[in-house]
Amino acid sequence: MSWLSVFLDNVFLASFISVTIVVPVTLIIVHSYMAPLNRVLSALNDGFQNFLDNDFSVSIAKTRDDELGDLVQVYNKVGAVLRDERIHLYQRELLLDTVIQTTPLSLVLIDDTGAIIYSNSSARILLSDGVSINGLNFNGLLAKQAESFSLAVSSGLSGLFTATRRGTNETYHLTQNQFLLNGRKHQLYLFKSITKEISRQEVSTWKKVIRLISHELNNSLAPITSLAHSGRTLCERQGEEKLATIFDTMGERARYLQIFIEGYAEFARLPKPQCKSIETFTFFENLRQIKTFKLECKKDSLPIYCDPSQLQQAIINLIKNAHESGTLVSEVSLLVNVKVSDYEIVIADRGKGMTEKNLSNALLPFYSTRSGGTGLGLPLCREIVEAHGGKILISNRQNGGLKITILMPNKN
Repeated sequence: MSWLSVFLDNVFLASFISVTIVVPVTLIIVHSYMAPLNRVLSALNDGFQNFLDNDFSVSIAKTRDDELGDLVQVYNKVGAVLRDERIHLYQRELLLDTVIQTTPLSLVLIDDTGAIIYSNSSARILLSDGVSINGLNFNGLLAKQAESFSLAVSSGLSGLFTATRRGTNETYHLTQNQFLLNGRKHQLYLFKSITKEISRQEVSTWKKVIRLISHELNNSLAPITSLAHSGRTLCERQGEEKLATIFDTMGERARYLQIFIEGYAEFARLPKPQCKSIETFTFFENLRQIKTFKLECKKDSLPIYCDPSQLQQAIINLIKNAHESGTLVSEVSLLVNVKVSDYEIVIADRGKGMTEKNLSNALLPFYSTRSGGTGLGLPLCREIVEAHGGKILISNRQNGGLKITILMPNKN
């Protein structure tokens, strides 16, 4: 045992052996114990870095049953919650964007530099015929609109205004709001076209007036007609030919007034359209058996969705007006252009056209440019077209004549 005593008595030698044998062994043991901990901590660190990058898809396998394993489990639960929240947020944003893009309300958002940073499809149609406007300067875009339109927007006020678009007066309600977004001023513009609503209210009012007047006049005309007939009979018995002529005139005018009232009543009683899909070329070709016109329509045109009897009534009325415009019958044309989502019908002539005053009032009930006209032909056509969700446009043609355009949605 002398070597052992030497070893124990030699501090230097003992220290040397401890450093060369015990410390490495200890480090190996510590490393083997800490390696799994380091892997878990490294995975947690990478996972939280992914959270900062909005990536919540990474999960960590739980391999331990101690506190570190519990931390891994909590991390996975947080990641699952964040994934679900992001999915729900995305779905809500998608729903909101779908609503905004499909609403008829035109929405434009600009930043403090005047650049358009967001717009919906209705705004693109209103301001740029459907072309994308994001990134454009809003004031530059306004300069291309009608003067009344740009003045209403630049006034900074909210409310109603009227602007001329495509030859017709359109009424809009404008709402302007300014707010801070990410510390910068933003301006929100909301345009709502209320022309159709106003027109519908006007037509509804006219219909009520017509029904009231028709009721009262019919109540008076019935006894007048009866009395005129009785008086005519008595005059024949007594040989009063002059008086009989007076009663004949009374009866004739009463019958004319009844027919006149019936024309207005037809406008007031127009039923809701019963739409169905119809073969386009055949429909318009059959119309040529009733009225003469030059037809421009492809034989393989897509079908259109409408109430055929009402559409026929409107077109026959418009063709009749074209024939009475002073044009040659051979110069009256009807063009049909059918698309998947909408269709266009254009009736044109080479007559006298209309003055600006007549163009602006032609679709109003009771307004007529012809002596003896009822002023209900074009309003009845407008009522039919708008009941189908469309609109009717009237404009003068170059080199003389009138063009009436019917635009209607195709809901096949």
